[in-house]
Amino acid sequence: MTDIPEVLFVCTHNAGRSQMAAALLDRQAAGRVRVTPAGSQPASALNPAVVQAMADIGLDISAQFPKPLTTGKVQAADIVITMGCGDACPVFPGKRYLDWDLPDPAGLTVEQVRPIRDAISARVRALLGEMEGCGPS
Repeated sequence: MTDIPEVLFVCTHNAGRSQMAAALLDRQAAGRVRVTPAGSQPASALNPAVVQAMADIGLDISAQFPKPLTTGKVQAADIVITMGCGDACPVFPGKRYLDWDLPDPAGLTVEQVRPIRDAISARVRALLGEMEGCGPS
């Protein structure tokens, strides 16, 4: 058993929003949280505009790749955050589920992706603040 919480970010293609969220939380949490991104219908590669938007803030996600959502990933997570994957995410008792309604960066330019990245970053900061505020009792 570990006291490190696990957060699963899920979007449809795992090529944009969930990858950005995972990288941002991983950096901001600095090892205090385990982070996994996944997609209900994974794409073949990350969105290049997303990769560039993250590079703009010093995060290189170019070696990442879309990963499939599995029941095991959901079971392992303490918090499951969905971003447009619809009903594809299995629901298990005892998990905290959040849905972040964010635009899909598919087909957008890097200039259009940056505000999505910044919105995700703000939500990640708020989530981390909540998680740190309710540690083990």
